[in-house]
Amino acid sequence: MTFKKAHYHALRIAVCCFVAAGFWFSGTLPALAQDVAGSQDHPTVSRYKGSVIDAYETLQYDRFVLALGKPIRDASGNRVAAKNQELEGKVTRILYSTPGARSAFEIFRNYEMALQGAGFKVLYKCLPAECTNYYRFVVFPDTRFFSKISPRNSQFGLPKDTHYLAAKAATPNGNVYVSLMVAMDTRVNYPPATLLEVIETKEMDTGMVTVNADAIGEGLEAAGHMAIYGIHFDTGSATIKPESASTIAEIAKLLGQKPALKLLVVGHTDNQGVYDMNMDLSSRRAGSVVKALVAQGVAAGRLRAAGVGYLSPVASNDTEDGRAKNRRVELVKQ
Repeated sequence: MTFKKAHYHALRIAVCCFVAAGFWFSGTLPALAQDVAGSQDHPTVSRYKGSVIDAYETLQYDRFVLALGKPIRDASGNRVAAKNQELEGKVTRILYSTPGARSAFEIFRNYEMALQGAGFKVLYKCLPAECTNYYRFVVFPDTRFFSKISPRNSQFGLPKDTHYLAAKAATPNGNVYVSLMVAMDTRVNYPPATLLEVIETKEMDTGMVTVNADAIGEGLEAAGHMAIYGIHFDTGSATIKPESASTIAEIAKLLGQKPALKLLVVGHTDNQGVYDMNMDLSSRRAGSVVKALVAQGVAAGRLRAAGVGYLSPVASNDTEDGRAKNRRVELVKQ
């Protein structure tokens, strides 16, 4: 469903009004009864009425892994989502403490109905029977966000009565995704907590740096390998984006100039997501580059595709800038 601009404004109003319509809590909240400094509700999805913002952050451009399946254990024994989707764009993350007289289910259903009423499609939902420990192991394993909260920094330390959903809406400015979790902590007598994350996908400026055949050749002669950053893919996809055409053409040009040159085409990823997924994705991306070069007239026997996932980083995966450097295609002389 694609929204016209007027419908996008209606989407914002509908979600905000529906969630805000939750009944006022007739009792009193704990001492921490005001929003953390510098925080605010997201303009698309407001708080459940009577809630307080305990933690808040917004990132203008970041990567986000949206959980879309029940918790399973991977080959290494780590608990992961059976399915997920990698997103890039503006990320707003808000942690609310919610009225103690309301159940986690009631709060969750208010959000779910508001989102659906505003045109969001629920991509995945899990309720307490299968959501046990969903927060700690799948939805948001990076707990550094919660270290900013004092004194209540463990709302999801050992969650119970956990409810989670992922939803999506299309707007004229791009897709908007919501990750929502409502739960309580088994160890302390805190009211329900709500973790709301809104991801507004948008394209990062690409094609800002180009390399030519001569530069690629010089790099291969000097080091035996060269990282190529002009080949672009959508998140989680092995389909080469159109703006990569000039880089592919320059590699094909180099191979035309040096008929004896044979190359390994190696795909690299950052460390976001599970190991097996990244190994497969990097291999498929390398294969796509080989196919594109063959389509340019390069003999298939001069090329070989390989994927190494995140096994060979060139920068720290702890920052977005480092992860961007690690996501690359590398040419290696055979």
